[in-house]
Amino acid sequence: MSTSTYDARKAKALAMGGPEKLARRKAQGVLNARERVETLLDAGSFIESGLFGASPVDPDKSAADGKIAGFGKIDGRDCAVVANDFTVMGASSAGTNGRKISHMKRVATSRGLPMVFLGESSGARMPDHMGARGMATLLGNDGTQYIRLRETPWASATLGLSYGSSSWYSVLSDFNVVRKGAVLAVSSAQLASLAIKEKVDPEEMGGWQVHAEVTGFADAVAETDEEALALIRTFLSYLPSHHNERPPERPVPAGSGAGMADIAKLLPEKRTQVYDVRRIVRAIVDEGSFFEVKARFGKVLTTGLARLGGRTVGILANNPLFRGGAMDTDACEKGASFLVLCDSFNIPVILLVDTPGFSIGIEAERKRAPGKIMNFMQALQLCTVPKLSVILRKTYGQAYLNMGGGRNSDEVAAWPSAEVSFMDPTFAVKIVHGLEPGQPGFDEAFAEMSRDSEPWDAAAVFAVQSIIQPHETRDYLIRMLDVHRARLSGGIGQHLMRGWPTSF
Repeated sequence: MSTSTYDARKAKALAMGGPEKLARRKAQGVLNARERVETLLDAGSFIESGLFGASPVDPDKSAADGKIAGFGKIDGRDCAVVANDFTVMGASSAGTNGRKISHMKRVATSRGLPMVFLGESSGARMPDHMGARGMATLLGNDGTQYIRLRETPWASATLGLSYGSSSWYSVLSDFNVVRKGAVLAVSSAQLASLAIKEKVDPEEMGGWQVHAEVTGFADAVAETDEEALALIRTFLSYLPSHHNERPPERPVPAGSGAGMADIAKLLPEKRTQVYDVRRIVRAIVDEGSFFEVKARFGKVLTTGLARLGGRTVGILANNPLFRGGAMDTDACEKGASFLVLCDSFNIPVILLVDTPGFSIGIEAERKRAPGKIMNFMQALQLCTVPKLSVILRKTYGQAYLNMGGGRNSDEVAAWPSAEVSFMDPTFAVKIVHGLEPGQPGFDEAFAEMSRDSEPWDAAAVFAVQSIIQPHETRDYLIRMLDVHRARLSGGIGQHLMRGWPTSF
């Protein structure tokens, strides 16, 4: 083949869906697939795989078969990436591009590379998938297509209309950021409208608010493509490249721990007064390192990655700012999913505890509260990474166990303000004695129900291993993390939940 022929074929493949389609995207302020890859990866590090892939049915109109795949570096570490090119046949799924994705996943798994999916696709390519032959040769060509055993981290971004397999890879990922204006759904609004015989609004069906606040499929929300890709880079900076190594360590930023002297002031004196636990989290962890996950979903429980003394940790913290910190089914799903992430990638877990228990009532039962609570509990007990709990203010009932009490953490510490009991003493008085606050005898009954609930009582029976002053919390956690580092296994956990469903 002559050089001119090679150059012509290469130029055609790199032209994607053509100048008109690329110009329309540019006018909309949306990056094209190749620009997204360039923005995500370190400059000059991308090496493409499958540039000359095409549809056998229509090779002249299927540059790279609508999916750009290859390898590059993020902060100097290699990763695999697949970016859907919507300008080519709507980035629809077909035989050639399916093989490209399978190759990327296979290499990422066998070589220990993080995997990144940049989603925007119209779904399966028609008419290629129609009929028994189409199903058998295209949809059924990889029996391991959707297996997640978490050998390496997966991150994804939903950056436009995202249907079919593009959505599957988003919800299978450990981290998925949804750009505002994008839609993540099983199928298009048009097809959904035909199925249910009424007009469907794409945003209501699968827009960013739905997935940030209702389904929990959005771990983060971005305004632009560039912001979404930056969030993926940040997320991966906390994780190892694969499950058989420890997360990377970073220098401790100047100013870390500067707020510890006044941290007690962030906790209201009145035990029923609300506050935002994220202020306490940010005071404890390394300066500027808190990376919250699923901030708009299950808000009674705050989850996120951070660093303590330069090392990655996972944070689960009850947040009394929302519903007093009473945990609901969304919080259980969020907590269990986050524990799976931490255990799969050797990230120690810090639990900051202040909860009146689990939300109860008809709605909670209809949302399968017992099962969700036990899923959360099982995830905690199967976690083989170090787990440290600090009881800030109160912990009642089963939530005491779900947040690390009862030997479900390697160490349990408590602030002097902590209170541990079966339920809120006010409710206990109402149930046992039928008395309301202000009625004769209530105060005496309240004192009875509050007896032996101080941290000193828990420490006396070694249910709490340490009582610490609030300002000592950061130093205590850093020191205990050092004690509980899994030296015998090189800091690598057993990954007992590596096959746990990403979305359940």
